[in-house]
Amino acid sequence: MAAATARIAPTGLNAQTPGAAQRYGKEKLIVRSMRPPDFETPVALLDSFITPIEHFYVRCHMPVPQVDAASWTLKVGGEVDSPLSLSLDEIKKLPAHTITMTLECAGNGRAFFEPAMAGIQWEKGAVGTARFTGARMSDILKKAGTRASALNVEMHAADRPMGTQPAFVRQVPMTKAVHPDTIIAWDMNGQPIPLAHGAPLRAIVPGWEGAYSIKWLNALNLIPRDSDSFWVATGYRYPNRRVAPGAAVDARDMEPLRGMPVKSLITIPANGAALAAGKINVGGFAWAGENDIKAVDISTDNGATWQPARLTGEQARFAWRRFEYTLNADKAQSYLILSRATDSLGNMQPAVSQWNPSGYLWNQYDSVRVEVKGA
Repeated sequence: MAAATARIAPTGLNAQTPGAAQRYGKEKLIVRSMRPPDFETPVALLDSFITPIEHFYVRCHMPVPQVDAASWTLKVGGEVDSPLSLSLDEIKKLPAHTITMTLECAGNGRAFFEPAMAGIQWEKGAVGTARFTGARMSDILKKAGTRASALNVEMHAADRPMGTQPAFVRQVPMTKAVHPDTIIAWDMNGQPIPLAHGAPLRAIVPGWEGAYSIKWLNALNLIPRDSDSFWVATGYRYPNRRVAPGAAVDARDMEPLRGMPVKSLITIPANGAALAAGKINVGGFAWAGENDIKAVDISTDNGATWQPARLTGEQARFAWRRFEYTLNADKAQSYLILSRATDSLGNMQPAVSQWNPSGYLWNQYDSVRVEVKGA
C-alpha cells in the first residue's frame, strides 16, 4: 500500500517548452500536453485555500477556441416555452451569485493506478479551489420557461473537435441544473475568467467531477431523455461493481460519474524533504465533492495507528478544508507520513483505490516520505 502511494510517475513535458505554459501564464506548471493544453499544478503550489489563477491546473479535451466576448451568446432551447439567445451583458444583469468550489479532474491520480491505462497521466495536481461568480443556471432556465418534460440539460461548448473526435457535450439532470449553487460564471477569483479556464462563460457544477463545469459554454439544450453524446453515453463512466485490475468492463456495468470521493492531499512537507529532528509541521487539504470533511487522520507507522489532525481555516460547502498536524520526529530515520480523510457521511479514504479502466477517482491514502536527520 505505502509503495503504491509513494510511486513516482513520469513528470510530463518541461514547463518551459516555448509557447506551451507561457502562453496562458502557467509557467510554473507541469505540461502534460501542449495541444490541447493540459497543465498540472505541482503540489508545492497548492498550499493556499484559494488557488491563484496562475497556479490553477488546466484541462482541455480540444484546442482552446478563439472567442469574442462582445458577440458571445448563450442559446437556451429544447424543452422550453421561449428559446433564448442571451448576450454576455444580458446574463450579467441577472442576480450574481458567488461560490467557492474545489474543482478536480476525474482522472487526477491516474498515473498511480496499476496496471496503467491510456489518458493524461495526472499525478496529484489536477485540482484547485477558486471563487466563481455568475448567474444561477436556474434563473436563466426560468427566463426560457422550463417545460415539465425536461429531464436533463445538455451543455455545449465552443471548442471544436480534432479529426473524428466527437464534440464536447455534458449533461446534468434538472435537479442539479436548478440547484442554487449551480451557476454560469464569468468571474474567477475576482477577475474575468481567463481564456484557458473557459472565458467568457463557464458552467460551474459544484461537487461533481470537473468535466461537468464545461468551459466556453454557448448552449443549454433541455431534453426529455439522456443525451446520446459520446461524452455522456460512453465517456466519464465508472464500473457499478468492483473489478479486477486490468479487467474489461461491459458498458452495461458502467454508470455516469457525478460526485467526487473523499480525498486528502499533503502539501507540506514536500515528498523527499530532508528535515532536522524535532517538531515537523504537516499540512494539506481534504475534500469530498458534495459532502463536508468531518476528520483527517495522520499515520507514521504504515497505517497501524492514526492520530487526528486539526481542521483549520476557511470552510465552504463545496471546497476543500485545511488540516494541520505536528509530528514529533525526535529520531533520525525515514518517515512515511500518511493522511486519511473522512467525510460527513462517514465515507473514509481507502488504503487502495478501486481500479477502473479509465483511471478515475484515485483517492487512496496520500503519502509523503521525509528523511529526518539528527539534531
